[in-house]
Amino acid sequence: MTGRLIAFEGLDQSGKETQATLLRTRLEAGGRQVRIFPFPDYATAIGAELGLALRGEREYGPDVMQLLYIANRYERKPEILRTLAAGHIAICDRYLASSVAYGEAQGLDPAWLVDVQRHLPVPDLTLLLDIGPEAAVGRKAVNRDRYERDLALLRRVRDSYWRQARQPGWVMIDGERPRPDVAEEVRSVVWQRLALP
Repeated sequence: MTGRLIAFEGLDQSGKETQATLLRTRLEAGGRQVRIFPFPDYATAIGAELGLALRGEREYGPDVMQLLYIANRYERKPEILRTLAAGHIAICDRYLASSVAYGEAQGLDPAWLVDVQRHLPVPDLTLLLDIGPEAAVGRKAVNRDRYERDLALLRRVRDSYWRQARQPGWVMIDGERPRPDVAEEVRSVVWQRLALP
């Protein structure tokens, strides 16, 4: 069995964590070993710094923020590579495309954001759980971070995700439907696209 890397992308509150967990349960029921890598990973030194910035306790420009997000992924790169080398499945809750989407929405060059991440493992499949900015805000009424409070920014982020989703290896899924319906489409897409037994 060969390892596979699956990335979930989308706005905050689009269901990425929930669907990643449900997918892991289904894959494990089929005998696969699975590890979820959530990003940002606040358990690392760089992740802790990101947490401070998102709570407004640090002031960084968009370029520094995206470099921190990217560095946070590089911190976990060895573990992702070990997971894949062992023939297991790695599921990322946010990954490469998040920096492109949020960085581009803040005026950064998307080609630069792609290039800085070129040494990270490339997903075999990226699932975009698409929801509107208003739905994202409606699903989390309190304790929203600096990105979650900015509807105009979220619209630009969604536009970037839509642009990226035209690339090979992407599937856009309507994340505003009931959770079981989304989960069933995720399962169907993953099994078909990755030719899982």
